[in-house]
Amino acid sequence: MSQKPRKRYTTEFKAQAVELLVTGNPVQQVADELCINSNLLYKWRLDSLGPQAGSAGPRAEGPDADDLLSLRRENAVLRQE
Repeated sequence: MSQKPRKRYTTEFKAQAVELLVTGNPVQQVADELCINSNLLYKWRLDSLGPQAGSAGPRAEGPDADDLLSLRRENAVLRQE
């Protein structure tokens, strides 16, 4: 039985998909618009956070972390505009 070849996505495509999530769009909506599986989008988001992401790594907490997240969201919105 032959298998279908796996789709390969560019780094730029992955980054743009994750940026759509940063702007506040729901994962399922972005996945549907890009015709990809939502689990793949979750993985790309986790990969974009780097090695500090996940349960084993340290997390930034406090007002600085909130400010950073807010600025990243604002930056993503401005890029889209």
